[in-house]
Amino acid sequence: MGQRILILNTAAVQRMLARMAHEIAEANEESGRVALVGIQRGGVTLARRLAERLAMIWGHPVPVGALDVSLHRDDLDQRLAPEVHPTLIPFDVNDRTVVLVDDVLFSGRTIRAAMDALNDLGRPRRIQLATLIDRGHRELPIKADFVGKNVPTALEERIEVCLSEVGGGGEDAVFLERP
Repeated sequence: MGQRILILNTAAVQRMLARMAHEIAEANEESGRVALVGIQRGGVTLARRLAERLAMIWGHPVPVGALDVSLHRDDLDQRLAPEVHPTLIPFDVNDRTVVLVDDVLFSGRTIRAAMDALNDLGRPRRIQLATLIDRGHRELPIKADFVGKNVPTALEERIEVCLSEVGGGGEDAVFLERP
């Protein structure tokens, strides 16, 4: 049986989201042109939380959407049947700064698929990337603009992000799982 190590507790996750929201605000002077899009599944909750924090900083609501990338992945032939979640983008992405939000950045393939899916919906002025955990091992030249924490991992290790809204048992936590 493997080992499960707590990397971040609830307070640490909250501090990281607060810092990331301030970094997004500092990087985007035209706050009215910014929208957040969470990548299904883990990124959607994080995008909502960041939007709430940005709304407090900027003093106006920040549009939030959810994007499913299952059918845009380049490894569809290697998966049984993709689990498809709804894409809900209740705003026009054209000429906006869209901040893609995901819980863990690993190979970069999910982000590439997200950019493909987003471009099917329009042409954003700019795409930025926010991730709670960057664990390295990139297969594509993709780098996050806003990172909660860099966690170097071995290929066989996993990162599990537990959020209170998504069966996290009322608490936020990030674990490193070793085989």
